[in-house]
Amino acid sequence: MFVTDIRKEFYEVVANQRVVLLVASDMDALCACKILQALFHCDQVQYTLVPVTGWQDLGTAFLEHKEQIKLLIKQDDDLGVPSYDDIFRDEDDDEEGGDSGNESDESSEPTGKRRRFDEGAVERRIERHVLMAAMMFFELAWVLTKDTKDMLWWAIIGLTDQWVHDKITNMKYVTDIATMQRHVSRHNHRNEDEENSLSIDCMRISFEYDLRLTLYQHWSLYESICNSSYTSCNFKLWTLNGQKKLQEFLADMGLPLIQVRQKYNSMDMSIKENLRDVIEESANKYGMKDIRIQTFGVHFGFKNRFLASDIVHATAALLESTEKDESDSNNFIKALDSLSRCNIERLHHGIELAKKKLIAIQQTVASCICTNLILSQGPFLYCYLMEGTPDVKLFSKPMALILLCKYLLKAFVHSTRNKRCKLLPLIMAAPKDVEKGTVIVVGIPPESDTSDKKNFFGRAFEKAAESTSSRTLHDHFDTSSK
Repeated sequence: MFVTDIRKEFYEVVANQRVVLLVASDMDALCACKILQALFHCDQVQYTLVPVTGWQDLGTAFLEHKEQIKLLIKQDDDLGVPSYDDIFRDEDDDEEGGDSGNESDESSEPTGKRRRFDEGAVERRIERHVLMAAMMFFELAWVLTKDTKDMLWWAIIGLTDQWVHDKITNMKYVTDIATMQRHVSRHNHRNEDEENSLSIDCMRISFEYDLRLTLYQHWSLYESICNSSYTSCNFKLWTLNGQKKLQEFLADMGLPLIQVRQKYNSMDMSIKENLRDVIEESANKYGMKDIRIQTFGVHFGFKNRFLASDIVHATAALLESTEKDESDSNNFIKALDSLSRCNIERLHHGIELAKKKLIAIQQTVASCICTNLILSQGPFLYCYLMEGTPDVKLFSKPMALILLCKYLLKAFVHSTRNKRCKLLPLIMAAPKDVEKGTVIVVGIPPESDTSDKKNFFGRAFEKAAESTSSRTLHDHFDTSSK
């Protein structure tokens, strides 16, 4: 069941036959897919890409390819992976009510029985494991001495996505950043020929200690400050006092308002040279002592420069785009293409979509706070976006709703005098498909919780659904969030 020889049982097998790539519809899987494509030179290898959106897709894959599936994990990872017989059961077993199946009847005839995927078995056996596919496949390429700078950059994007969407703790992020930094140093010290290093198509990755201001290099500094959850919540920009405090902050930095409001690329070079230091110095006076974070940047040629978080927001916006009502598969392919250096135009389009999403999030947060839409339900906080709410369609996607949920909880904690709210998780719901009457639900831990705890929201809703009417249907819950 497990791969023991990476080259013989994985690389050589995949390189010589048609394969099916089953990948989740999220950023980490997207980056892992790009690494695999580069590793196996997919212009020569036949492959089929199947985005996995839930346990049912995974169950179908097991049923169709049970003899060919191999698990590729690190030696020190203990996933507690169940066997095939543990996660699939005969439909007849459902009628036996709680029979563990340990007593087998050898005389029974298995022919004709249908096998059904047991989601609960997987949830019970694999409680939670933060395994970043992009980083794992990069390390696989490294072991095979086939890693490239592009693969390294995709692994960095996968890691940054885990941090942006709060799927790992800050400690885990910092630890993995250090690992990636060693790989960056190794690649930067490789002896590349002079012609390639000076080419307009060259790629340079650098470790950065940059600002926690979303997309500020592709926006105006003012808009980035207003639409970044870190600064917006600290200033409480949904209030008049918050707006006043922001003006004081800009005045303290000594930056002309005309410079702050125009695009970053149009700002005077003399201002941009010391901008990060100036912002950090003033931010410390306003209690924002960790406005700078460890991250990575990349240069494509001489013109295009991006931070890892820029790519995360842009690609996530493409992946969850609600433009033209395109299918999830089409969005997945477009997001996948945006990670290639030759598709900079698509990446810039993703950045524009990300800006619209961030503005919608900021406006929705302000609306929810000012209209008291966050309700206390005893052990948790609850907020429901009603049908007809502006931009509600954007929040029918999981990553967008997670960002909104995180932003809203942080804003609520900053705006309320009730200290107990820091100890309460937030559950947020929004319409997913109005015609079908479905709802998407997200649950995040308390704002004060920085530990690496299991997410029990999924299991709670699973039990709630089981206890209600049989007409209540529900999809899987992503239990990776901390």
